[in-house]
Amino acid sequence: MAQDHLQLFIAKMKIPFLLLFFLWEAESHTASRPNIILVMADDLGIGDPGCYGNKTLRTPNIDRLASGGVKLTQHLAASPLCTPSRAAFMTGRYPVRSGMASWSRTGVFLFTASSGGLPTNEITFAKLLKDQGYSTALIGKWHLGMSCHSKTDFCHHPLHHGFNYFYGISLTNLRDCKPGEGSVFTTGFKRLVFIPLQIIGVTLLTFAALNCLGLLRMPLGIFFSLLFLAALILTLFLGFLHYFRPLNCFVMRNYEIIQQPMSYDNLTQRLTVEAAQFIQRNTETPFLLVLSYLHVHTALFSSKDFAGKSKHGVYGDAVEEMDWSVGQILNLLDELRLANDTLIYFTSDQGAHVEEVSSKGEIHGGSNGIYKGGKANNWEGGIRVPGILRWPRVIQAGQKIDEPTSNMDIFPTVAKLAGAPLPEDRIIDGRDLMPLLEGKSQHSDHEFLFHYCNAYLNAVRWHPQNSTSIWKAFFFTPNFNPVGSNGCFATHVCFCFGSYVTHHDPPLLFDISKDPRERNPLTPATEPRFYEILKVIQEAADRHTQTLPEVPNQFSWDNFLWKPWLQLCCPSSGLSCQCDREKQDKRLSH
Repeated sequence: MAQDHLQLFIAKMKIPFLLLFFLWEAESHTASRPNIILVMADDLGIGDPGCYGNKTLRTPNIDRLASGGVKLTQHLAASPLCTPSRAAFMTGRYPVRSGMASWSRTGVFLFTASSGGLPTNEITFAKLLKDQGYSTALIGKWHLGMSCHSKTDFCHHPLHHGFNYFYGISLTNLRDCKPGEGSVFTTGFKRLVFIPLQIIGVTLLTFAALNCLGLLRMPLGIFFSLLFLAALILTLFLGFLHYFRPLNCFVMRNYEIIQQPMSYDNLTQRLTVEAAQFIQRNTETPFLLVLSYLHVHTALFSSKDFAGKSKHGVYGDAVEEMDWSVGQILNLLDELRLANDTLIYFTSDQGAHVEEVSSKGEIHGGSNGIYKGGKANNWEGGIRVPGILRWPRVIQAGQKIDEPTSNMDIFPTVAKLAGAPLPEDRIIDGRDLMPLLEGKSQHSDHEFLFHYCNAYLNAVRWHPQNSTSIWKAFFFTPNFNPVGSNGCFATHVCFCFGSYVTHHDPPLLFDISKDPRERNPLTPATEPRFYEILKVIQEAADRHTQTLPEVPNQFSWDNFLWKPWLQLCCPSSGLSCQCDREKQDKRLSH
């Protein structure tokens, strides 16, 4: 009888036990497969957000994100330039592995109708998560190419790299995109237009003077040929000025151009609405949202609600508008009760562009705090960027981690959280961040990190196991100009080879843990293990370079230059390439 009662009791307990088990399984599944929002600013310096020490720029929402999660203090971009940094971020691999690092002066794509871009055989975290049932979207800047052979193949497009939805710009925000803001091609204009025109002008005047003096008779054929050449150069120059903006500065939705040229009116608000609508459409399914702001790359812009409101001019206005947008996303997650189950990451693609000064002398670049250099070089100011992660259900709030981490680490981190196995046919350079974020590990998995200036191995960082030291060796450094300044102001960005750099033999060595400003290079007199440290670093560099097979160069001149047959234009716009579906749709909705 007692045995019958016991069996009845067990039978009755099975149902609640099974319910508890399934609830636990569901909770565990949710915790291991969070929604993921990856927020990337453009050219934001580590000294700009309040949570990294800024006292005058107002960034309450970025600061709220940091106080609710983890702040990484030695978070590093894999490259100090937009295109290669974003390629590394998307793939978890050094950009040189995919051919997304240039051997020439220009290290980013400047034309939408270039054939270079993120290769089709590269695997992004978006593709991995999409394969695991995630709904995926990229809102904002792409800058990783568009088409290969025809303007309809879209081989480099976000939708061919794992995203279900794309709203934003295919290239980048440039001064040329905003009338009156100058041009990034000023040096090119000087070399290809103004100097040739001056030479032709002087030649014509010289021949005319000699002809008048009777010293030399100039054939009319040569005279008219020079005039024709001057007229051709001037016509091409004026044509470039007129057409560059509509041909390269446009907004797309998926494969369709909806605004050409791009309007800056409420642009950040439009990106924010798109991001919010994507989240609202996917409250019942796991989602990946990459929100890639145009702020704070020049040309700087902000809506009238933010213009003139900051203490740092147009740059500060742009930062504070971006912070507002971050706040809108955080508020929406709270309203939808998704905050606890959403991993949010905030960063910048590289350090602030310190050489960005307008023709009127206004500072249009941000702050890299105490760090030397900035965008386009591998001094700490160029690669040390904000790194903030929040996931309330899993990550303890208010943490600060000083270990070296990389923007490449996001790839293996989100892949593992989504349950996606990492590709086994390629080297993944990123490392899973979760052991650090959860406190299960106190030491970075990156013993060595390699810092590239375009495709050139520039420096190596070594963080020995069981050591607090972080050694950084430079094989070459950029020649700042003017001498004594903190950037390459004569060329607007620092270049990576030739007379623009100084090579060091032995390499320039710093202990970043004690000298984060990189002011005091070590010597055999100040560091007894000087040659031993350099030997270990050189051996690591040699091992690393042996893992780099030759791949197609996406920045070859053939891939980089503008190709008319790849040029995209909005539908039914004729030769003008001008339309505004955004405005039309807004009118229809009213």
